[in-house]
Amino acid sequence: MGCLSLGSCINSIERAPGGLLQRSQQDPALSGNGEMLAVIVDQRGRPTVQLRELRDGKILPLRHFSRHQPHSSPSLSWNGRYLAVITQKGNRRLTIIEDRLTGRIHPLPLPGERDPVSLSLAPDARQLAMQVADQGHWRVELFDLSHILEPDPIRGLKRSTPTKEVRP
Repeated sequence: MGCLSLGSCINSIERAPGGLLQRSQQDPALSGNGEMLAVIVDQRGRPTVQLRELRDGKILPLRHFSRHQPHSSPSLSWNGRYLAVITQKGNRRLTIIEDRLTGRIHPLPLPGERDPVSLSLAPDARQLAMQVADQGHWRVELFDLSHILEPDPIRGLKRSTPTKEVRP
């Protein structure tokens, strides 16, 4: 027999500690391991990405996101090493990825008149799915990032291919 309402089909859920971190947040993105949360907050009237450790609520510094607002559509890799965000530079929307480990920034310019609309970074950071607007049409494109980003490995997951044993 089917359920008449969602509330009658599931057990009640509880808000996680730190679940309501502050008012006026949007576009939440949780790291794959559940330890970090990226959100867009209003900072001096400008939508700005903010990264927070969920364990202690600490706001983490971001080196490359203090300019080029508004920000939108944050996406995190598994351990939160990489943060992908759509930014504004002049009249152009641009996707950038910050490597929080090395401090490097990786801009991903789109050719032609295409503009990024939303992002989803693969947990290992090897691919990026991007919704783009191109002359009034929307579509999803996949980008291979394996040549520009090191993988952000999932802890505890065994490799699918065995490593070669090196003998002296």
